[in-house]
Amino acid sequence: MKTGSSRSRIFGTPTELNSLFGEILDWMLAPLLFLWPISIAVTHHVANQIANQPYDQALAENVSAIARLVKVVDNKVVVSFPAPARALLRADENDTTYYQVSTVSGELIVGDKDIPRPVLPDDIRTESVSFRDDDINGEEIRVAYQLVSLKPKGQQVVVQVAETRKKRENLASRIISGVILPQFAIIPLVVVLVYVGLTRGIAPLTRLQRRIRKRHPGDLAPINIHGVPEEVRPVILAFNDMMARLEQNLQAQQRFIADAAHQMRTPLTGLKMQTELAQTETDPQLMRASLQQIAESADRAAHLISQLLMLARAEASYEKLHAFTTVDLESLAREVTQEAVPHALAKSIDLGFEDSGWPLLIEGSPVLLHELISNLVLNAIKYTPAGGRVTVRTRAEAFAILEVEDNGIGIAEKDRELVFERFYRVLGSEETGSGLGLAIVREIADLHRASVRLCPNSSGQGTLAQAVFPRQGVTYPVQAQGGE
Repeated sequence: MKTGSSRSRIFGTPTELNSLFGEILDWMLAPLLFLWPISIAVTHHVANQIANQPYDQALAENVSAIARLVKVVDNKVVVSFPAPARALLRADENDTTYYQVSTVSGELIVGDKDIPRPVLPDDIRTESVSFRDDDINGEEIRVAYQLVSLKPKGQQVVVQVAETRKKRENLASRIISGVILPQFAIIPLVVVLVYVGLTRGIAPLTRLQRRIRKRHPGDLAPINIHGVPEEVRPVILAFNDMMARLEQNLQAQQRFIADAAHQMRTPLTGLKMQTELAQTETDPQLMRASLQQIAESADRAAHLISQLLMLARAEASYEKLHAFTTVDLESLAREVTQEAVPHALAKSIDLGFEDSGWPLLIEGSPVLLHELISNLVLNAIKYTPAGGRVTVRTRAEAFAILEVEDNGIGIAEKDRELVFERFYRVLGSEETGSGLGLAIVREIADLHRASVRLCPNSSGQGTLAQAVFPRQGVTYPVQAQGGE
């Protein structure tokens, strides 16, 4: 088993030949590569929150300190903010710090006028410090502000302290670097470990492949499931079942070939003997009789070969998979009945056809269905004595039903299933035949998901052959239940 994938990786379009190893690797690595950018975005967000916390606390302390310096003197709001304190507030190597004290209406009392006026909510509390993000001259800033209520007259002012975000961004970058950089080493290691783990995981499949490759081409014995991974065991069991069916089919074919060779040997031997006898005859009448026997033997041999070829055709996978079309069973049955009229007239048999009056549309091969109906009709004529009656009938029910009824010699109950086997013939019958006609009927019926059976004639004499087919446009049970 190849360890590389023969399909395009991750987001590529699968080709016709794909690899189980590559498929599993794709489904493991694709989520990893998809989640990695999400992890980076989440890390960035968390790092910014972490970086804001200490600096927001410092801003809040500055706001509270300035708020304590705001007083009302002679009905005038003043801020006792000495110069050393202002210098200490602005002493920062990285960021620029701003402060402002203003009235609620936005009138500047002291500080930097560049700080934007805040939007104060109705429920803001005077003792709490709030935060917002804003900008000064296009540069992002973080602002802490507090609404201060002054005594004794309850005047209100807004104290704001703002600073640029450089320290925060530097801290967030260090946090992100500390988290992301190790991932660049961890992720390739994870990929390598996944690859090694998958390679070891599919090693039993590789060993199983070697075991199968070592088998002889003709070895159809079941594969030993000892040591086979649990996930692959159902596949091996199904494969063993297929091998068993293949073995049965091969054995059936071998028996069929042996039986066919035996059946062909009999008419050929007869032809040879009759030819040798004809060569020794001097009487023209006896020679004519010998030639007549040779002709009849040749016809029987040709009929046998024709049936063998039809049986092989019924078993052909091409016919099973590609040659089905919509067929009107009633129209086809009427056509076959008309073709059988000369055979019925030769034995003075009353051959009739009873239609259902409805189109009986089924899916099937017209050639094979013609052979099925022809075999049933000619079989009925063959085993019906001269002057008898044969009726071909179609019925339209939940299924399409074909019946061929005769008042001939009938078939014993013990033989009604056996006659569908190849080369089986009922003992005591004076009629010649190969024993393939009904075997062909059963093979074609199975191919069309139909059932076929032989029943005694309701009149008490003869046989009723019944074939039941699924009709188009109707939902059927798993196995057709036909007949009455």
